Amino acid sequence: MIKNRRQSIDCILFDWDGTLLDSFAADAQAYFQMFSALGMSWSMEELKRHYSPNWHRVYRAARLPRAKWDEADRLWMKFYKEQCPKMQPGALRVLRALERRFLLAIVSSGSRARVLRQLREQKIAAMFRTKVCSEDAPRRKPHPAPLRMALDRLRLAPELCVYIGDAPEDIEMAHRAGMRAIGVLGGSPVPERLRSASPDALIETIRELPALLKNF
Repeated sequence: MIKNRRQSIDCILFDWDGTLLDSFAADAQAYFQMFSALGMSWSMEELKRHYSPNWHRVYRAARLPRAKWDEADRLWMKFYKEQCPKMQPGALRVLRALERRFLLAIVSSGSRARVLRQLREQKIAAMFRTKVCSEDAPRRKPHPAPLRMALDRLRLAPELCVYIGDAPEDIEMAHRAGMRAIGVLGGSPVPERLRSASPDALIETIRELPALLKNF
């Protein structure tokens, strides 16, 4: 589904978790172990209802005291290291096809150490001209600061770029930055919220992206 068409695209910017990396099961398991270690209990239904790339929103929804956020961050990272998420089916082939036509970049809410490690493990780090992670920008999604930082580094106007994500915050961030956005439903834990965010296009899986971009 395409809502509108505008001028040509020079750069594709990707979210990482859930979009290129099939990570929600790993994320969820780390959350459940973290909450358990803090003496709390949360269900999958609750996590999906309140899921956000900005994990502080999850903490607030769970009524986790602010004084425990740093400990929660540490515990989540500890438990996440036990997980081994893989890339979404077909994602590597998609990236190889797209890098022949476009500049590629990563704009992620994940920590720089983790995201860069995973990019290296998947042997795709060199594909991306720039990588913006949670520590880099002054504000988190859905604030447009992370995308604006990437655009500054790339020296590109937002009209020449498109952002690919799996969460409503991804779509809001892109639109606030003046950029088109494509939602990927397949890896999203919140597909209905993603639809409601009014992306410029929706695809079921990342494998559909190259064909969509030919007429986007």
